[in-house]
Amino acid sequence: MARIAGVNIPTQKRAVIGLTYIFGIGSYNAKCIIEKAGIPLTRRVFDLTDAEILKIREIIDRDYKVEGDLRRQISMNIKRVTDLGCYRGLRHRKGLPVRGQRTHTNARTRKGKAVPIAGKKMATR
Repeated sequence: MARIAGVNIPTQKRAVIGLTYIFGIGSYNAKCIIEKAGIPLTRRVFDLTDAEILKIREIIDRDYKVEGDLRRQISMNIKRVTDLGCYRGLRHRKGLPVRGQRTHTNARTRKGKAVPIAGKKMATR
């Protein structure tokens, strides 16, 4: 089993797909990494040699911010706008959508499960 950036990459998958298991690497970046390493896109993880895995590891360490460092940077960015008290920071603080989405309906991912209001009359026909 290949271990890259602290993540166990599944052995049966293609190397391009396996790299997407690392936080911060999507399909486009995974394809770029594999091409930089000079590995065919169809190669599976269990077929990779130790030298190829080492080359992938070096490329990721050199060019990409992944896993813990990326999570830390994201949380620091959110903390910064929250401390500033700007509009985005206030939305983060209240747990509401940050990027201008509507909240009258939807936004359940950010707001959580809908809670019924006690004493509110239901609409009748």
